[in-house]
Amino acid sequence: MTQRVELATVMDRLAVDEVVTEYAVAVDDGDWEAYRRLFAPDGRADYRSAGGVEGDAGQIAAWLSRTMELFPMRQHLIVNRRVRFGLLEQDSGDTARVQADYVNPMRFAGQDGGSTEPDFVCGGRYDFGLLRTAEGWRVREVVVHEKWRRVPQRRQEPAAP
Repeated sequence: MTQRVELATVMDRLAVDEVVTEYAVAVDDGDWEAYRRLFAPDGRADYRSAGGVEGDAGQIAAWLSRTMELFPMRQHLIVNRRVRFGLLEQDSGDTARVQADYVNPMRFAGQDGGSTEPDFVCGGRYDFGLLRTAEGWRVREVVVHEKWRRVPQRRQEPAAP
């Protein structure tokens, strides 16, 4: 590889990484306009493994908007990113696959406000398919593979004497 190709690959990797980070930030901040802008025109998302829906970016943004009202506090982290570039129309680097693990702590709405401990935590892996467009890298597809979740155990009241 030449230095020019290596530099281009590093720049692409940083740009792809930025899209993945912006994805998490848009969901956590509830910025659904920014969320939709991350997608290619034919982009889709699949949240079915987490009890959600599958659809185009607009449908998913609408579903997330309603669902995330339950969780005013959310801050998911996306880690262990594996990036692989692919070929499209014989031009190297037009597509990218990213597998990235996530941990997602959230707090239900209407809690006492005294504690910031999350009420709901889940984790799994995102599988992103990205496409280089004239506007930069965009999400063509993202599939959520939820692997685990933890919800608080209801505290049992002592039995009456």
